[in-house]
Parts: sequence; structure tokens; C-alpha cells
Amino acid sequence: MNPILDVVLRSVCVYLFMMIAIRLFGKNQLSQLNAGDVVLLLLISNAVQNAMVGENTSLEGGIIAALVLFIANFIVKRLMFSNRRFASFMEADPEILVKDGVADQVALRKVKISFDELNEAIREHGVETMENVKLAILEVDGNISVISEDKKDSQTHYSRIKRKNKRKYH
Repeated sequence: MNPILDVVLRSVCVYLFMMIAIRLFGKNQLSQLNAGDVVLLLLISNAVQNAMVGENTSLEGGIIAALVLFIANFIVKRLMFSNRRFASFMEADPEILVKDGVADQVALRKVKISFDELNEAIREHGVETMENVKLAILEVDGNISVISEDKKDSQTHYSRIKRKNKRKYH
């Protein structure tokens, strides 16, 4: 087989495997990385490098593998944008965790978020107690959005933890 085609096929297979693995292990795992998560990502990247380039460790092989990953990611994002079923497969829909001050225990178990983690996220948004939360949603990117209501003046406040690097939309 052509060595370039070999790198292309290997890279696509690794990319698809990683996308499915991330989807299966849950989006809440991506919202905040701890030291163990960073180590895991580094080890995974090292482990799949050889699977992508095989014996081709040349500069050309590395660039082709990287290019294939960029192209595969571009195609997946376009498919997600144009096909709702594919998007739902790749990214679960947002999940309501709290509504009108009451936590949804079934939803919390489904997304594997503990009550303590939920309370921590609520406090990070500047809301003292869950009773003040009108709505808390686990978003598709793994962040938790919180909408609170000020009881004194019945004003709704929306907050969401912002990313350091804003996501680019094309």
C-alpha cells in the first residue's frame, strides 16, 4: 500500500475511534480537566501516534496525519451542522439538571454528576443555594449554565462560566 494512503487511513481510524470514545465516556468529562485528565490525554496522544503514522516517522508523515485530522474534524463538524441525527449521536442534547430550585436526580445520575458537583457549579455562578436556581443546564460542551431569579425584584439572572479562548464559529 502507498505509505501516504496508509497514514491517511490510519489517521481517520484513530480520529473516529477517539470521537466515539469521548462520546461514550461523557461530555461532563471535558468541562474541567484535572491533573489526571491531562495525563490521560498526553498518554492517549502518545499511544495513538504510532497507530496513525505506523513506520512512517518522517516530517511528511506527521504533517499528513495532522492534515487528515484537521480535515476529518472539519467534515464531522459540517455533518453535525447539517444532520441533526448525526449531531445528536456525536453530542448529547443539553440536560436540565435543576428546574425551579429542584434538582432532577434522574438527570444527575444519567450524566454522572454528583449533588456536590452540582452545588459547586451553582456557587461558581454566584448563586448561594439551589433554591435560587430557576434553571441549571448541562450544555453540549460540558459546561453548566445557571439561570437564577432574584426573589426581591423578580429579576432573572443568567450566568455561564466563560471559556478563556472563545470558540470560533464559521
